[in-house]
Amino acid sequence: MPKQSVFEMPFTKIYTLLVQKAERKGRTKEEVNEVVRWLTGYEDIEALSEKTYGEFLSCAPEWNPKSELIKGAVCGVRVETIEDPMTKKMRQLDKLIDELAKGKSMEKIIRQG
Repeated sequence: MPKQSVFEMPFTKIYTLLVQKAERKGRTKEEVNEVVRWLTGYEDIEALSEKTYGEFLSCAPEWNPKSELIKGAVCGVRVETIEDPMTKKMRQLDKLIDELAKGKSMEKIIRQG
């Protein structure tokens, strides 16, 4: 059986994992939603249940221009050096959820401070 690409997985599966990661560290689903809305421009995250993770990333209404300020390593790879646009978007979201889980303030996560 061929290995399924993360981009082919249902968005709801990835989203559930992101929320669980944040909640294990005392953060909330609402905070995850705020991060996702800020980064992607999606308003109704719950309405994305039919999309794959790749569709979620590539069809985002408005990828935040401040996303270029997201720097640091995810899984040993520096986010700012990733060249593939889809992989970069995926890792940017991962990095923001990591920051949320590590207790950073929402102001710093969404690059306002």
